[in-house]
Amino acid sequence: MSNAQKVVIVTGASQGIGAEIVKGFRAKDYRVVATARSITQADDPNVLAIAGDIGDRATAQRVVEQAISRFGRIDTLVNNAGIFIAKPFTQYSQEDYQAILNVNVNGFFHITQLAIAEMEKNKSGHIVSITTTLADRAVSGVPSVLASLSKGGLNAATRSLAIEYAKAGIRANAVSPGIIKSPMHAPETHEALGTLHPVGHMGDMSDIVNAVLYLDSAPFVTGEILHVDGGQIAGH
Repeated sequence: MSNAQKVVIVTGASQGIGAEIVKGFRAKDYRVVATARSITQADDPNVLAIAGDIGDRATAQRVVEQAISRFGRIDTLVNNAGIFIAKPFTQYSQEDYQAILNVNVNGFFHITQLAIAEMEKNKSGHIVSITTTLADRAVSGVPSVLASLSKGGLNAATRSLAIEYAKAGIRANAVSPGIIKSPMHAPETHEALGTLHPVGHMGDMSDIVNAVLYLDSAPFVTGEILHVDGGQIAGH
């Protein structure tokens, strides 16, 4: 099989924003390695589905190894997998804490480390992580300490990776969403959630997909935290 086509790994790819990112890259003729805890193989031979816990290094190793074995290269990694639990800080349980660290931090660390090791061989690559504007602008009434702890760390890590690997031809960027219409939010909540954005409405999943695709097609952009949040980063 020819490996001339670009290849992207997408985590958290079974539904919602992750599934839409997979579709967006396929529309750009990328081959896709899609991973999530529960995911089934698509009919498309250019999409390889790998089920597993992204916080487990063995899953990350399997994803990267099979990407190379099946498609011969890794051009882009989209760290989309994430957990958000909104609770007052003192009410988080140890299980909540471990679950968020496992997906948001461990999941980022293992697969990013392994993917960059492959990208270094070709002196080319791109890491995109999905974070949250709550890490920059906390919102009264939306308790989000663990989201800020984990996703805010990813923002900082993105900048650090961008500098460390700039001369190696590897870029690192992040997309920082506001609240997006996805399976996470029931339709009856959309009007109230929309008021949390200066523009007065929630974003669509296509807004995040377009931001990811823009960053992937922008070779002079690295270390950027691209806020796609209806103006939340500017204030409220």
